[in-house]
Amino acid sequence: MIGEIYAAALAGERAEIEYVDGTRAVLEAARWSAPIDGDEELLSRCRSPTLDIGSGPGRLTAALTRRGVTSLGIDITPRAVVLTRRAGGFALLRDVFDDVPGTGQWATALLADGNIGIGGDPGALLRRVRQLVRPGGTVLAELAPPWTPSRVDRLRLRRGTRAGEWFGWATVSATDIRRLAANAGFTSSRCWPAHGRWLSRLR
Repeated sequence: MIGEIYAAALAGERAEIEYVDGTRAVLEAARWSAPIDGDEELLSRCRSPTLDIGSGPGRLTAALTRRGVTSLGIDITPRAVVLTRRAGGFALLRDVFDDVPGTGQWATALLADGNIGIGGDPGALLRRVRQLVRPGGTVLAELAPPWTPSRVDRLRLRRGTRAGEWFGWATVSATDIRRLAANAGFTSSRCWPAHGRWLSRLR
């Protein structure tokens, strides 16, 4: 059900994020299809090969391919994989915690658009991504602004009367990334603002 609702949102249909307290927000998934201000700050730092985790409709994966950067997008939604391929990128239907091609060999891993929240446990996610990149590799992640409370929410996707399963999603503040990165085995981290977004580079 989660995949079906997300796929509908990617197609431009109205879908919502529902929190356990009943609060709802519109899932603006279609905006991930077109370039977003600040993308260049990520794309210019990607080296071959790059793994785009939670690649969605593939705007970054496809953009890297056009630049000649070997890249692969992975996503758990079939519709997202189809859209990435249509955009000119390579993509696989894959969970980041499952077997991923090239484990230990990726030069760059992308966690854009808040995808550091995947799974609701950013520590576990960063440890997994540390396994995916090669020694000296880089992780580029998008974060919440400094001093935003880092937290884990329980939420689900809703479309009209239909709702998906509850799942965890994390918000990670730029204030907290250094500690999380160090605990995951990264030796350096840097954050910077770009066009209203907060980005970080972990090594």
